[in-house]
Amino acid sequence: MVVADNYAEVFAGSVRDIVAGRLEPGDDRIRAALHTAVAEDVVQALPGGLDASIAAGGSDLSGGQRQRIQLARAVYAAPEVLLAVEPTSAVDANTEAAMIDRLRETRRGSTTVITTTSPLVLDRADEVIVLVDGRVSSVGTHDELLRSDRRYRDLVSRAQGDQEDHE
Repeated sequence: MVVADNYAEVFAGSVRDIVAGRLEPGDDRIRAALHTAVAEDVVQALPGGLDASIAAGGSDLSGGQRQRIQLARAVYAAPEVLLAVEPTSAVDANTEAAMIDRLRETRRGSTTVITTTSPLVLDRADEVIVLVDGRVSSVGTHDELLRSDRRYRDLVSRAQGDQEDHE
């Protein structure tokens, strides 16, 4: 299992080494992982492409760029189970939609769990599990829960308002 969260450290090194991590770096596979994470533009903007250096902590990247590189690294690892913690919180809605659609396609047949309050991500989930005080409160699709669960509806409405405030 791999956990991809926003607190994961981005170590200094080339894009190639950061995405591959401890695994053998394969450029085609790295490019595929970057594509899934909608991070091709990050690499294209850096001098040197996959050989470009990234500073420790990803301090020379924006929050959204760092988040996409972290997701690419998790995708590259191809774990049986991937837990992604708010993987799209620092990106715009268009990038978020592309990330989730590509992640869904790439991870088809594997288990991917995403923690989020993003209505866009929730709408694309096969199944949504609502936790209240650490316990499962309800389970269903986004649409089912919007119709049947007031608490879920309120949570999603608040998250939608927060997203609109930041755009």
